Amino acid sequence: MSPHPSVFSAIRQELYDWRLWTGRGIVLAFAAVAGLTVVAFTWMTDHAMAYFFTFEKNFWWGPLLWTPASTAAIVWLTRRYAPGAAGSGIPQVMAALTPEVSKTSRNLFVSLRLTVAKMLLATWGLLAGLSLGREGPSVQIAAGVMNHARRWLPSKSQVSENGLLVAGGAAGIAAAFNTPLGGVMFAIEELSRKPEQRSNGLVVAAIVLGGLMAVSIYGNATYFGVIRIQNLSTALLLPGLLVAVCSGVAGGLFARLMVVSLAGRSFDWFSRLRQKSPIWFAAACGLAVAILGVVSHGDIYGSGYGYSRAMLEGNGESSPLYVLLKFVATWITAWSGVPGGLFAPALAIGGALGNDIAHLTAYANAPTLIALGMAGFLAAVTQAPLTAFIIVMEMVDGHALVLSLMASALVASGVSRLISAPLYTALAELQLQRLPATPPDTKKEPRRAPSS
Repeated sequence: MSPHPSVFSAIRQELYDWRLWTGRGIVLAFAAVAGLTVVAFTWMTDHAMAYFFTFEKNFWWGPLLWTPASTAAIVWLTRRYAPGAAGSGIPQVMAALTPEVSKTSRNLFVSLRLTVAKMLLATWGLLAGLSLGREGPSVQIAAGVMNHARRWLPSKSQVSENGLLVAGGAAGIAAAFNTPLGGVMFAIEELSRKPEQRSNGLVVAAIVLGGLMAVSIYGNATYFGVIRIQNLSTALLLPGLLVAVCSGVAGGLFARLMVVSLAGRSFDWFSRLRQKSPIWFAAACGLAVAILGVVSHGDIYGSGYGYSRAMLEGNGESSPLYVLLKFVATWITAWSGVPGGLFAPALAIGGALGNDIAHLTAYANAPTLIALGMAGFLAAVTQAPLTAFIIVMEMVDGHALVLSLMASALVASGVSRLISAPLYTALAELQLQRLPATPPDTKKEPRRAPSS
């Protein structure tokens, strides 16, 4: 049995080393700044979407011109000035955490410069009406802020650079969704691969503090509101299982489609056009999203938050084609190469899938299946079931659905693993291809004396 520590000697040891407390203070201060940065990014994206929907309401044909032009401009700026800001942002943070990335190369994936670029370009993407979310970019944005803290840490600080990236990325999720517990689980499931990083109390404190910044400004309100749950019974078993399996199949197909299209290894005409003329390809993608938006009467534009909330509250009519149209619009948006995330669109697609199955099976409480669809589809896309079910549980205040949400996420994630490789792991491997080529370590042989 290990001996109990001496209380006074333990306190003396904690207070003796000023570097220890200085490092802790710097980490927590930067965690607060990272959380506030994500809050500012949230404010920017909310206003951008509001401006776009006002524009679209007054000029339904406007997106047919504005969206493709904006998409082309965003991709041009991204490729020219901030190639590391393209895409979700989660693969970049995962790539920065890999051992083969040196300290000098880490700025290719996370930095203050990329943080600013990500905020501006992703906001423009939502202002253009593209089908993307802010949660993935929030991971890279907050990680870039936390990564800057290493310059201010004492020389013998016990905080590792990987720990800073894990704390920053997870704090971005916590602040974006207003779900501190979901941020902690995201760090465990997706970002952290080392046990010492998972159990680091300072890292967990930084994640929670980043999430609390959003709570302090926006309040402790849930993201989608409160789900009114009726008494759960065996009547939920068949519809719930159907939602989980369908979410797993759809999410697995979505993840596989994303990996194949973004890898650019296929030889179809579209992939060749993307490689040869990426700006024109981006404009074509923007036009396709605008056409889908016109067909759906504006429903597929943006992150899908408004549509999902209206479904949960029972307001408005849901389109039976929404799942397909939002699925395609989100894939095309990501394929174009603009900075933007997948979390919010995935929640919208999963929620609409649950709503469709509720109508198909005549299940009385549709919001229950909507929540199960959200957790299931998000878990299938990310293959991180615990993160998915905790995020949805905290976002909808559906604590009565804890076991059902967990079961839906686990089943959907299991089905997805039969169809697709883990999405963010595959995309992180693509990010590593951006590393500069290292010349082979060839040793020069000693020069021999000429033979006589």
